[in-house]
Amino acid sequence: MFEISTLRNGDAPLEYRRERLTGLSCTISPGRLERNLAPPPAPIAPPGDCPFCPGRLERETPTFPGGRRIHRGESVTFPNLYPYAATHTVGVITRAHACERFEPRQLADAFTGVAESLLGADGHASINWNYLHSAGASIDHPHLQGLVDPHPSHLHALYLQGSERYLERTGRTYWEALREHERFTGRYLFGDEVMLLASAVPLGEREVRALLPVATLEEAIPYFGTLAEGLVRVIDDYRALGWRAFNLSCFFGRPGRDRGFFAFCSVISRINPNTASISDSAFMERLHQHPVVMTRPEDLAAGYRAGSGMTRAGAAR
Repeated sequence: MFEISTLRNGDAPLEYRRERLTGLSCTISPGRLERNLAPPPAPIAPPGDCPFCPGRLERETPTFPGGRRIHRGESVTFPNLYPYAATHTVGVITRAHACERFEPRQLADAFTGVAESLLGADGHASINWNYLHSAGASIDHPHLQGLVDPHPSHLHALYLQGSERYLERTGRTYWEALREHERFTGRYLFGDEVMLLASAVPLGEREVRALLPVATLEEAIPYFGTLAEGLVRVIDDYRALGWRAFNLSCFFGRPGRDRGFFAFCSVISRINPNTASISDSAFMERLHQHPVVMTRPEDLAAGYRAGSGMTRAGAAR
């Protein structure tokens, strides 16, 4: 399923990895961990200027037809004021402007609210999260973004097309085969129905993928509680390592049209917001579209097997 080749440049080994299904590739350079590219996070701006805080949210955010918003627990979902998809909604996750720790129920409620805002829209659905400015968030207050577009994004299309080809060629789904393969490769983290893995060809630092047992957004809603529990474990471990910011995307199949595809969710850690404006995205990631990451997926998973979370991932080298 994956191609891995290794070479040595000085004292540091390099790995080139490629996913056969999609052709996606990356370089892993564990030696770059020695650079300690995790500056302490800059403090989150106070809530005074935040339109997603209680009080201002009710006055300043748009509504769906009929003047309604979707409320699920603490979460509130409404149309995006500046959309870049045919259907584009925002789900504010918590009442709190800053969270020391997210609770699974908070995430499950927010995912459900955003999903409900997308149901009935014809196209390719995803639920996404930029957390903190260094991960692309324009507002610190934690919020999801739901998208449905007639055309899938590049990554989404690669998996849709690859999944259909795999089904036609083998008579089974790629995602069944992936589950069986990865459980015994040293990259398995935890979970059964919703299985979490250290991605073999990571698209960003410490990428974790959650594999859902269903394809479409509507089918996935009953699994959001389990997914949220897994994501909180991942986010907690990122924070234990000193990484606060992250990106998350969940991709879903189009009902009745995407043969062989199953929904999955990816999360990657991002460099902390910092006064020097240091970024972990550079020419390789943005122009070559070839990520260079520091942490080997096998080391990431080793921390879980040791019962210590990802905090042992760096030490496992």
